[in-house]
Amino acid sequence: MAPVPSRGVPTTTHQTAPLRTWAGNLTYRAARVHRPRTVAEVQDVVARSERVKALGSRHCFNDIADTTADHVLLDDLDTGVELAEAADDGTGVLWVPAGMRYGELVGELAATGRALHNLASLPHITVVGATATGTHGSGNRNGSLSTSVAGLELVRSDGEAVVLGADDADLPGAVVHLGALGVVTRVALRFQPTFDVRNTVYVGMTWDRLFADLDAVADAAYSVSVFTDWRTVTSVWVKSRPEDPAVPEDFFGARAATEPTHMLPDTPVENLTEQLGVPGEWHERLPHFRADFTPSKGEELQSEWFVPRRHGRAACEALRGLADRVAPLLQVSEIRTVAADDLWLSPASGGDVMALHFTWLPDQAAVTAVLPEIEAALRPFGARPHWGKLFATDAAGLAGLYPRMTDFRALVRRFDPRGAFRNDYLDRTVAAFD
Repeated sequence: MAPVPSRGVPTTTHQTAPLRTWAGNLTYRAARVHRPRTVAEVQDVVARSERVKALGSRHCFNDIADTTADHVLLDDLDTGVELAEAADDGTGVLWVPAGMRYGELVGELAATGRALHNLASLPHITVVGATATGTHGSGNRNGSLSTSVAGLELVRSDGEAVVLGADDADLPGAVVHLGALGVVTRVALRFQPTFDVRNTVYVGMTWDRLFADLDAVADAAYSVSVFTDWRTVTSVWVKSRPEDPAVPEDFFGARAATEPTHMLPDTPVENLTEQLGVPGEWHERLPHFRADFTPSKGEELQSEWFVPRRHGRAACEALRGLADRVAPLLQVSEIRTVAADDLWLSPASGGDVMALHFTWLPDQAAVTAVLPEIEAALRPFGARPHWGKLFATDAAGLAGLYPRMTDFRALVRRFDPRGAFRNDYLDRTVAAFD
């Protein structure tokens, strides 16, 4: 863990207007909002603040980034994308500034023939926020976005800026950090050569056929998403690379759509990435939504749980039993798979998982009421909730789901002994300061 030199006497700008989450379901309580231009300014804010948190795109649905004192927005940092290493085979590592969104980064990568291994459904989210919460994308052999992280530059609560490199023993615990370790100012990402993807949407699949061939469906292409309202399977999005088997007309009993298809009924398709099996570069197909369009007005809430893949069918059957409770509150659900990793608080830590995602109507009270029922149905399968979305499991329940939770708490106490990054969310989920 190497220190980063300070860059001079810092100044900072302030604003007092309250900020809200992307969905508008939570108003942050921070007394001050800072837009530092340099890492030295970040250091100054952190060192002086009793409680401080960084904010990214605010595409979260709980209070993970809330604080009562100081918020730090990193959009104006005077850092850019910096190549750290490159190999003859087209792989390498680059440093990305904390405020950068995937939609901005992918253009720079594509222009130089480079790619990330996967992307989330939305390119509008920040790299730092997504990797800090284990946000993922899809694919049996694709790790979450967090698995691309090869290093972090962050400011600890004493104001010191440090770098965790790929060989640092703390890095596997620090990648999915929930904002508990410091304010991340840069993140190092592994890249690979660019590649093409084609997206073919299928309609008409039955639950019986999906359950009979669930593993084969998930393994049929580079990335597969199954959309449902838990009463019917509404569509299956199959994203394949040119070297994958040819896309069939009949996909496990489903037929290929003949026109662009939204995952939500009666919704315009202009904001979706291209479908109908037309090849395009990775960043133009792996997300569901185009970077140059706002995917929605934020009029939604989200939850997601991850279960070991071996329990995928049983977990889906349990959720189908709640269809009458869930469907009236639901816009759509998405079923995906994510490959295993060794990151301490990653939802895929220790084994391959199936991700069960819920996009809810914006009815916070009704959604909150149904969360315990869903978690009770998924509890036998060791379901881990997405850190940035709505869930009910508390610190005691989460500790039993993450074998390295005790180690993570020790890491938090070492990086933040005075509790500057502590908030209600961490007290409720990690209990790092007990």
